Amino acid sequence: MSGSVFYKMSQMETEYTVGDALFSKKEIDDRTRELAGQIVRDVRGEELLVVGILSGAVFFLTDLVRCLPRELDVKIDFMSVSSYGDATTSSGTVRILKDLGSDIAGRNVLVVEDIIDTGLTLSYLLKILKARHPKSLRTCVLLDKSARRETAVDVDYCGFNAPDVFVVGYGLDCGGRYRHLPDIHVVNL
Repeated sequence: MSGSVFYKMSQMETEYTVGDALFSKKEIDDRTRELAGQIVRDVRGEELLVVGILSGAVFFLTDLVRCLPRELDVKIDFMSVSSYGDATTSSGTVRILKDLGSDIAGRNVLVVEDIIDTGLTLSYLLKILKARHPKSLRTCVLLDKSARRETAVDVDYCGFNAPDVFVVGYGLDCGGRYRHLPDIHVVNL
């Protein structure tokens, strides 16, 4: 799936081209099932609160929890944070736009994120969540762009290591666009 789109940023027109798939929907599905198996082994039948980071993680979180067995007591909640806005690089400032609706004290919490690059957002979130005294706090990211890491962050479950390129699809966006694509594609900026 290739094509061009004009995307307005900072008062000037920039053409972005969505390139070929970096990770196919089948690869994503296969890896998601593997991650779910690892999570089930680690949780050992205890209740699990899965916290999705909006909006990018929605597709991944949905497919991930569908792979968990029905015998596992799974609850879902969401947080929304911003560090990108409409830009293609992190601003370095993390803002919580929507906080959890659940108390996490004494609970097993799994934070599900679409991508980690600089580590600033996830590091900030984990610091906030640890202060709320969960029983356990683990992380699951679909893509790890470790070449851009500025802050050390432990990732418990990682879908794929990603090259240092801008990607869209399967929840990942460019200014709110392309989240709906089933595969993950490189964007040529």
